[in-house]
Amino acid sequence: MQTLQKLSLPSMGCGTWAWGNQLLWGYDESMDDQLQGVFNLCVSNGVTLFDTGDSYGTGRLNGRSELLLGRFSQEYVSSGKENICIATKLAAYPWRWTRQSMVKACKSSAQRLGRNVDLVQMHWSTANYAPWQEGGLLDGLADLYEQGLVKGVGLSNYGPKRLKQVQKKFAERGVSITTVQVQYSLLSTYPVTQLKLKDLCDELGIKLIAYSPLALGLLTGKYSEQGPLPKGIRGLLFRQILPGMRSLLACLQEVAQSRNKTMSQVAINWCICKGTIPIPGAKSVEQARENIGALGWQLDANEIAELDRAAANADKKMVQNIFQTK
Repeated sequence: MQTLQKLSLPSMGCGTWAWGNQLLWGYDESMDDQLQGVFNLCVSNGVTLFDTGDSYGTGRLNGRSELLLGRFSQEYVSSGKENICIATKLAAYPWRWTRQSMVKACKSSAQRLGRNVDLVQMHWSTANYAPWQEGGLLDGLADLYEQGLVKGVGLSNYGPKRLKQVQKKFAERGVSITTVQVQYSLLSTYPVTQLKLKDLCDELGIKLIAYSPLALGLLTGKYSEQGPLPKGIRGLLFRQILPGMRSLLACLQEVAQSRNKTMSQVAINWCICKGTIPIPGAKSVEQARENIGALGWQLDANEIAELDRAAANADKKMVQNIFQTK
């Protein structure tokens, strides 16, 4: 049985979904220098967890996020280099159903990264539509850990019921689950308030990663019903949700002003206060700097309670990921 290699997880990470995604985030290759600046700024400020996926990058740019992360981490020379943790989510594509297919997928990710994946994660559960497929994929994740190809194993978009089953399966092989990540923000409290996922994670010693802590930008305060709104799918979504979150935005703004912080910083800090590791994305050095400003201070109990109330009373919530299980 291999000895557990320690994974060091910071209090906040950086999501890299936008790095290579033209469809939703308008990526193009001229952004790469800026993204390298984002990477360097994050690591030098202790934000050393980078969350990616082998499905990130649209069309011919598939795998682009991993390629960029590999390049940036190799070229990075300042402090914090030894703490860089690259977490890749392997997609449960329909053509992947054997344990070997997951091992092969992770080796391909490692090739793009030019280094081993630190934390390998199941991108989503197939329990909702092809439960027979999942067993082999999970076995593959455990194989990766046993073979020493990764330092930790995580899950994404899993609810407590499925998590318990997977935890039992892994425990039989002496493999522990390091992290579970779900969509969690002031606009998406469902996994924690309704599914009670955080309670179970605490019980099992699992860290909860919060993706989309700014709800695709809705919680930044940069967008209003009057517009202008982002292009494409995000714009359509914003048009539906913004009218129902006026009181939440007002509350966020009030706390931000009294703290002399931005609304984004308050929304991210709220996730940290809830005991999760938020992974806001950043496409520019300015955005990364703003995200980093969420660290080094904490909301007090009254502010958290106010924000909780405003979140519970929002008429519209963020759309849940279709793969999120119970």
